[in-house]
Amino acid sequence: MPLNNLPPLIPREILFGNPERVQPRISPDGSQLSFIAPVDGVLNVWVGPSAGSLEDFAPITQDRLRGIRFYFWAQDSSQIIYLQDTGGDENWRLFSVDIAAGTTRDLTPFDNVQARVLDVSKRFPTRILIALNKDDPRAHDVYSLDLVSGEITQVLKNPGNQVGWGIDPSQLVRTATVALPDGGSQLLVRDPTTEDSAWTVLVEWSPDDALSSGLAGFTEDCSALYLIDSTGVNAGRLVKRSLTDGTVEGILADPDYDVGHLIQHPDTYELQAVSVTRDKTEWTYFDPEFAADFDELASKIAGEISLASRDRDDQLWVISAQFDTKSPAYYLFSRQDKTLRFLFSARPSIDSYQLAPMAPISFVSRDGLTIHGYLSTPVDTEKKDLPLILNVHGGPWTRDGWGLSPDVQWMANRGYGVLQVNYRGSTGYGKAFLNAGNKEWAGKMHDDLVDAVEWAVDQGIADKSKVAIYGGSYGGYAALVGATFTPDLFCCAVDIVGPSNLLTLIASIPPYWAPMLSTFTRRVGDPATEEEFLKSRSPLFKVDQIKAPLLIAQGANDPRVKQAEAEQIVQALNEKKIDHTYLLFPDEGHGFARPENRLKFYAAAELFLAKHLGGRIEDESREDTDTAAH
Repeated sequence: MPLNNLPPLIPREILFGNPERVQPRISPDGSQLSFIAPVDGVLNVWVGPSAGSLEDFAPITQDRLRGIRFYFWAQDSSQIIYLQDTGGDENWRLFSVDIAAGTTRDLTPFDNVQARVLDVSKRFPTRILIALNKDDPRAHDVYSLDLVSGEITQVLKNPGNQVGWGIDPSQLVRTATVALPDGGSQLLVRDPTTEDSAWTVLVEWSPDDALSSGLAGFTEDCSALYLIDSTGVNAGRLVKRSLTDGTVEGILADPDYDVGHLIQHPDTYELQAVSVTRDKTEWTYFDPEFAADFDELASKIAGEISLASRDRDDQLWVISAQFDTKSPAYYLFSRQDKTLRFLFSARPSIDSYQLAPMAPISFVSRDGLTIHGYLSTPVDTEKKDLPLILNVHGGPWTRDGWGLSPDVQWMANRGYGVLQVNYRGSTGYGKAFLNAGNKEWAGKMHDDLVDAVEWAVDQGIADKSKVAIYGGSYGGYAALVGATFTPDLFCCAVDIVGPSNLLTLIASIPPYWAPMLSTFTRRVGDPATEEEFLKSRSPLFKVDQIKAPLLIAQGANDPRVKQAEAEQIVQALNEKKIDHTYLLFPDEGHGFARPENRLKFYAAAELFLAKHLGGRIEDESREDTDTAAH
């Protein structure tokens, strides 16, 4: 492929450095706006008047290490609340910043404890519900947190098997989701207004339905709740179930795709919109005024639009617009006078470059399943005999979607075709497709990836001698599987925080994942009864079959896929003198949050891929790689 025909090279700093501004949020009283933007290279929260210009904004948080990625407004509009961990360990602490005083408090000052936010309600502006595993690392209990005094009060003790809670409009814990030993789940319900009210089983989902079913919301009077439920059907459908007489009303269903997200009215809790993600996310509207406003927005904004934030009175909306070939853009919309104001783009510098469209594709697997995915190819280049990167999503119980991906744009800009595959076991495509992945790690799940490569070759898109496999988490595991199970198919492999040994992966899951262990044993394999099977699906035990060079990257503090998962396969590679590069980041976890670490990784990966696939690189790639390698 002639590299000189490609459009200008996009610097890695533009793709993988900090965004300029992201995550705009309107304050509940509508007077202020917030967003995340860098301060001295570290992402922090900025606040300013919602009617003002960007010059009126100033940072109110003072993070100096990992940057802030998760935050929200207190409902009285006086504080910003954010979560932060240490070095990627996912032991999240909750912090608050008083906007007027500029002071910061650690609201959950507990070592080796993970905080989760359960409920933020306009009806209780100075109180939120959180979950903490401070009494038992395996179980999160429910607490009430007073945002004025900082007092934390336990509301509900977790017996050990509760993995989720339903908080009703009165901010009471009305339901609990229980993980069952067989991989199924139960939805328990109680009357939280009565002291010592007993839990009763409302719904029990079989192991086949558990990952495609669950609580979605409540009605305002708590007489009914919304469920996504795949019982008796293939795909999770939205139903409304009465808590008084048990009647079930169907709301929205698709035979092949699971219902996604609900939007409810902030006061009445009436259903306003429901999403289903097919090739793209599509919304069905139930509120005529809501639908009319989104029609108005769609007439003015291109791209895939969604509601990112709204004020307490539901009059000011922050709108997000997503694209595949330009930066995400954000707008402020007034429902009262129908005015729309552009706020900013996340990465405006990227819009001066030519970006590769992400095209939905599908093919039929060797055993007859329809597999969906996306193909991106270099701009202004014939889709013929391209070096190809099979970019495998993590999870595996998630899916790839349409939109701007820095990884994909980087690969396409360097001269590679990029194939993303929602292999069996991916979510969103109904339970038959999801459950077809049970105990098929390195089995039929990998066959789907191989079939995708064969499809691309048969279509004339890919050069079969230049195919790389690349991914993070499960995608990293898939990359190691590609190198060991199908060593002649891939000319190189990139593994980012991927497990190498399924036995040690399951044995070392975080303690708070213990209630969900049955999900792993059912869908991956049971170490107690299937040790040899799990070894047979583990790349570590097939290292001697590797023919292609590997790049392995790992965060030292990863709580999900421990450092040992990388170290043990690196040791085996060293012993067998197999070509590999190992990058260990001592201040990262399950992925690379700090921009300096991301840039070091992508410099190394760029040089690695160019060496084996023939794409182009930035001039300084080799120097950056030398500083990154360990």
